[in-house]
Amino acid sequence: MPIQTGCPDFQSTLTTDRRSFVKAGVLGVAGLSLSQLLQSEARATDAGRPTRQTSVIILWMRGGPSHIDMWDPKPDAPVEYRGAFGVMNTNVPGIQLSDMLPMSARIQDKWSIIRSLHHHDAGHSTGDQICFTGYNSGPNPDENIFPSIGSVVARQIGHQSPQLPPYVMIPRMVPGTGPGYLGMAYKAFETQADPANPGPFRVPNFALPTGVTVEQVGDRRNLLQSFDNIRREIDSSGQMGALDRYNRQAWDILTSSAARTAFDLDAEPQHVRERYGFEPAWNPGTPDRCGAPAWSQRILLARRLVEAGVRLVTVDLRWWDTHVLGFESLRLGFLPRWDRAYSALIEDLQQRGLLESTLVVAWGEFGRTPRVNNNAGRDHYPNVFSAALAGGGVHGGRVVGASDSRGAFPRANATRPQDVLRTMYQHLGVDVNVNYTDGSGRPHPVLPSGRVLEELY
Repeated sequence: MPIQTGCPDFQSTLTTDRRSFVKAGVLGVAGLSLSQLLQSEARATDAGRPTRQTSVIILWMRGGPSHIDMWDPKPDAPVEYRGAFGVMNTNVPGIQLSDMLPMSARIQDKWSIIRSLHHHDAGHSTGDQICFTGYNSGPNPDENIFPSIGSVVARQIGHQSPQLPPYVMIPRMVPGTGPGYLGMAYKAFETQADPANPGPFRVPNFALPTGVTVEQVGDRRNLLQSFDNIRREIDSSGQMGALDRYNRQAWDILTSSAARTAFDLDAEPQHVRERYGFEPAWNPGTPDRCGAPAWSQRILLARRLVEAGVRLVTVDLRWWDTHVLGFESLRLGFLPRWDRAYSALIEDLQQRGLLESTLVVAWGEFGRTPRVNNNAGRDHYPNVFSAALAGGGVHGGRVVGASDSRGAFPRANATRPQDVLRTMYQHLGVDVNVNYTDGSGRPHPVLPSGRVLEELY
């Protein structure tokens, strides 16, 4: 297996020089995070690997969506298990969903369900780590030791779309999504601004300080570049050349029309935005009265980004942690909003000819307890849970695996988060057999285990 280092020898030099660039006003005024994202991209190229433009959207339902109340209903179970909702048939014979998902049911032939996922950890952040990296968390589950799938994508194939960030988080990173030992060069590009908030959507990384124009910054950059030419002549190691390349690439992204157009959510027609759903104005980071945050427009932005060529977009759809009055929260907010936005995304991608090249994976870090608790909710439950997959060659109208009669354990074809990750990696053309070394020089494979879920194809 090839071994690639996540910490190149010139890392410290780049860090020092990056600080000097910020002080000089180059790239710092336009968002240094992209420079960090792009540095150290000395990748090994695989000549035989296909370079077709594929993308993944991860709809991250943080908190743990209830499998029983969504994608794996149990109508014949005792009431303390089946919960407050009924079931409905979909347009695929033999597949039923919660009756709270009528729009999804009408397009079941376009998406499929895994009903037998499971792992061993009932913690939010520790579950996040497993589902984004394939590895158990370290001592601090809020910080990555191993790189997330997005960081691996940025490392291996990010160079294929140089005018766009390869890995985007909407709006900000969550536990498990960090670069780990690959380093900050492969950190996600965060929109920071939230598409769900009222008013125009503006990404801070694309905004220059008041009174500073792109032309002025460009002149400053050219001046420094002339000085760098002198330094480069006496630089035998090639470090300055590498630095120039990464910072130039960051600059190209930040000033490119492709990137600015991709993030211009306000350019979407009103009828499209309404199809995904508008929610009442809310305070960032806080739920509304029914416990559900407003995130439908985040999903629409993800579509714009993959249409432009971003390789992996993760959308934070928190907070599905329905311990108390869970059925009320699901009925009034979560499920109607989810149903509208998810069905809109699938239909939108198909109408634009993007569904075949875009794999959409909707899941959270675990499911919810089969038995309803004393507070009319359900608690954390990793022993079995579900995920929804669409696009990327996945045949719609399929169910992979099954849980038992009460939704408590896998009954058939038990699957793991590593299998879902492996499936996403294959779609993107990422080599999971590559080893990357951590800070101590120890090699680790991209995934410790996992198989492609061929049943979906």
